[in-house]
Amino acid sequence: MAVATIGLRAIGPALRFVELALVALSVLVILFVMGFVGAEVLMRYAFNSPIPGHLEGSELLMPIIVFLALGYTQATHGHVGMDLVLEALPDRFRRYAVIATLFVALLVCAVLAYFAAKNAYQLWDYDDVTMTPPYFKTWPAAAAIPLGYTLAAVRMYLQILHLALPSRFPAYEQRLYSVEIVD
Repeated sequence: MAVATIGLRAIGPALRFVELALVALSVLVILFVMGFVGAEVLMRYAFNSPIPGHLEGSELLMPIIVFLALGYTQATHGHVGMDLVLEALPDRFRRYAVIATLFVALLVCAVLAYFAAKNAYQLWDYDDVTMTPPYFKTWPAAAAIPLGYTLAAVRMYLQILHLALPSRFPAYEQRLYSVEIVD
């Protein structure tokens, strides 16, 4: 049990580093898409020469933008949420409600990650490309989805451990909701 605790404590800082790196990459992709779409508009209307595949390229970058930042968003409680019911609960019940919610969300993310990984592998195996030139590969966009769901699920698991056993599993993210840990 002590080995598992030490191992899980090491995962927190490593996961935080990976989440920050992927958020930085997501921001770079957003900046690239902004420049790419701006260049396409300029080329289309100023020079009457649109960039081929601009629509498909931009569409394929959207899942990368969203899912690379999913783990970080979970860690910082950045999702839009309805905390009205949670805020009305006493601290002890709020803690259990958050644990139960995180557990259900963890299961959903794990299932979605599994099936998204199967789909990404299938796209890679088929060497799937877009239907119009320049024929972009579709698997990198599909591979971002299971990566994001997996990181979110791991983050939720660590959050559950922290809420259940705060003395053994410290928090490596911003505080979850306004849950007071009552032992």
